[in-house]
Formats: sequence, C-alpha cells, structure tokens
Amino acid sequence: MIERVLALLPRRKGAAPIVPEKSVAGRTLLLMITIMSFLSAVTLGGVVLVQKSAIAWSADVGREVTIQIRPVGGEVMESNLRTAVSLAETTPGVASARALTIEESQKLLEPWLGAGLDLTAIEIPRLVVVQLADPVDADIEGLQRNLAAVKGASLDTHAAWRQQLNTMAGTIVLSGLLVLILIGAATVLAIIFATRGAMATNREIVDVLHYIGASNKFIAGEFQGRFLSIGLQGGLLGVVAALLFFAIIGTAAGNMLSSEAGAQVGVLFGRFALGIDGLIGIAAVVPVIAALTAITSRMTVRRYLSQTS
Repeated sequence: MIERVLALLPRRKGAAPIVPEKSVAGRTLLLMITIMSFLSAVTLGGVVLVQKSAIAWSADVGREVTIQIRPVGGEVMESNLRTAVSLAETTPGVASARALTIEESQKLLEPWLGAGLDLTAIEIPRLVVVQLADPVDADIEGLQRNLAAVKGASLDTHAAWRQQLNTMAGTIVLSGLLVLILIGAATVLAIIFATRGAMATNREIVDVLHYIGASNKFIAGEFQGRFLSIGLQGGLLGVVAALLFFAIIGTAAGNMLSSEAGAQVGVLFGRFALGIDGLIGIAAVVPVIAALTAITSRMTVRRYLSQTS
C-alpha cells in the first residue's frame, strides 16, 4: 500500500489525484454536475427571456393609450370619433391617432362573443388607438381634460395592464432565482456525498498519507483539484447542452407550432433570443459550478479529516 501511495506522490504536479479519474464515483458526479449545470443554464436563460419580453411588453404598452367612445343617445358616433382623433393628434407628445373601423371593433369582441355574430344592429363602443411619440413628455392629462367635451369618451392609459405585466415578470424572475438556489443546494449536497464516498473508498490511502507526513491541506488540495476538473467538465457540458436546447426550442417554436400557438409562445418568450447578456449569464454557470464543486469538496475533505484524525 505504501508503494502505491508513493507512486502517486512524485507525479502530483502532473495529474495524480487520490480519486481515480475513471472511477464510478467520478463518472457519476460528472453526470450529476452536467445535469445540474444544464438545469441551471436553462432556468437562467428562461428568466432572461421572460424579463426581456416583459420589458418589451411594458415599453409597447406604455407607448399606446386608448380612447373609448360609448354610444350615447342623440350623439353621432362618427362625429365623436373624428373629434376624439383630432383632439389626440393636437396633443403634445402624440405621434398618431386612428379610429378603429366597425369591423376591427367587432373582431376585438370575437374572443368573448365568438365569430360569425351579426353585430350591425347593436351599437358597440368604438376605440381610438393613440400612439405616443414620447410617453414621458406626452400631455396625457391635457388629453383627458379635452376629451370631457366628447360625450361618452374615456381614456385608458393601460397602467393596470403594465402593473400586472411587471408583477408577473417579477414573480417569474423570483421563482427562477429560487429554482437556481434549490439547484445549487442539491449540487452541494451531491458533491458532499460524492466527496465522502471518495474519502471512504480511499481511506487506506489517506491513512498512509498521514502516516508518511502528508498534511490535511495537501490531501484536501488533491481532492479539490480533481473535483475542480469534474466541475469544469460537467459545467461546460451542461452549458453546451442548454444552448443547443434553446436553439432547438426556438426553431421548433417557429416551424412546428401552429401560427396561433407560435404567437402565444412568442408573446411569453419573444424569439428565444438570449442576447449578449443572456449568453454571458449562461456561460458564467461554468466557473460558478466549478468553483462551487472545488470549494465544497475541499471543505468536506478537511472536515472529514478533522473528524477522523
């Protein structure tokens, strides 16, 4: 046994870890870290996509306000629409204003009333869509005051929708962070069990190393180097698999889903474009997982040695 240990020590500067590189424990830990890295990268990428979409939603909704004109007895709807459009166009900060046609207004009601209904005999509210050139400088209060002259007119700034979108996005981001924390905790526990298993398997080697004068720091360093290598390999494999996953999902969403389903997916995740910040965030999973693996294994080994020495 002493000869086996001494055969390892001279090659320490190369690659002679106490844990064999092709051991069952090493391969199992590599697979587990790959899976955890993949889940972490996918979760992080999903959070980035939803956050980007939420920012785009909020910006789009913030650049548009809607004037609703309800039917009022004695009032001519078309005249009120023209007046509302004129008032909107003369408001500072407004880029354009357009009254929806009766066909467009009826189409908006289809999700609730169904298609094919004849609404010509019913006076339905009409809408004027107002696009803002600059939401900050737009005189929304002035437009609201001027609309008081149009009977049945009301202004909707979509503030409630924006609040709901921001709340939903914040909830998803928070949920994603909690998932990342759980994945990190599971990874740490798996590393601890793998390290203790490796220590138990190589207990005789550790005892002989102590016998010939090796310090706990030296032994912990050997384990840390081996687990750091496993963490780097597993993290890289998991990140590459996650990037392939997003590429495949993005292609499938564009080609395989129906136009309606694809539109719904696109509303939530956009075009599955992670962007530079998203790619950097996913790439950061590799060093984080590797560092987590190395630090956890070192602390576990030193605690194990302090308890058994």
